Amino acid sequence: MSTNERQLIDQFCDGLWLEEGLSQNTLDSYRRDLVQFQRWLETHHPNTSLNEVAQHHITAWFSYLFLIKHSSARSSARALSSLRRYFRRAVRDGQIVSDPTLNVDSPKLPRSLPKTLSEAQVESLLEAPDVNTPLGLRDRAMLELLYASGLRVSELISLTLARISFDAGVVRVNGKGGKERLVPIGMEANRWCQQYVHESRPQLLQQRPHETLFINHRQEPMTRQGFWYLIKQYAKKAGIMTPLSPHTLRHAFATHLVNHGADLRVVQLLLGHADISTTQIYTHVARERLKQLHQQHHPRG
Repeated sequence: MSTNERQLIDQFCDGLWLEEGLSQNTLDSYRRDLVQFQRWLETHHPNTSLNEVAQHHITAWFSYLFLIKHSSARSSARALSSLRRYFRRAVRDGQIVSDPTLNVDSPKLPRSLPKTLSEAQVESLLEAPDVNTPLGLRDRAMLELLYASGLRVSELISLTLARISFDAGVVRVNGKGGKERLVPIGMEANRWCQQYVHESRPQLLQQRPHETLFINHRQEPMTRQGFWYLIKQYAKKAGIMTPLSPHTLRHAFATHLVNHGADLRVVQLLLGHADISTTQIYTHVARERLKQLHQQHHPRG
């Protein structure tokens, strides 16, 4: 990739970070899509720079993704979203005259319901850690807090001690786009987190000061990968055979709230969704669960 093209992508990502405060994970996703498109452009249209792209280049790119790379509709839609974001910004900044993605249709995405857990499965998962050890107590506190609050994993592992109020029973979360929200954590999660802070955390830190709430055995903040590994291990121990990720507990949090009659707007606020349409998926999850229960227990099901 030429220096000029790399600079254009860097400027785009830096601009998003400065103006919108997007997370590093989101910026990395935009960067990957743009770099992938630019490399395809260099191979198939070597005389065309990023800011000289026309609509036919975009459609050819997606034909390549679909026919050669066998990309899913969801991956292609995400890539198109990245290109749209880039070219709209380029038009705004006067780098190009028109947006080549303007008349390109997004791939139709199949409606997929998020994978979730039953309440009994969640109970088994929460009880899997050995709370008689410092690491097990930490893990129980993390799982309890994740399920009680519906936090994203990135929000959980970046929590500082100052952002949790045991007296008020809330955590102050920095979400996507730098938006802050207050989330209640409930009595059980509050109790386990307090026990972790008073008993386990000092042992893990060995008297060293640290602002991050959840610490690993090296006195460093817990990582996404580290917590993902723990979730899978505890799922296996709890006898949960379905594929599981930390995000599954966020889905369980929302689904169980809706199942018990929580207002969708409240769930939206708790999850930190910018748009209610993102939250509405959980009403579909609840309906599917009702259908399954009807089929299972009704004599005419």
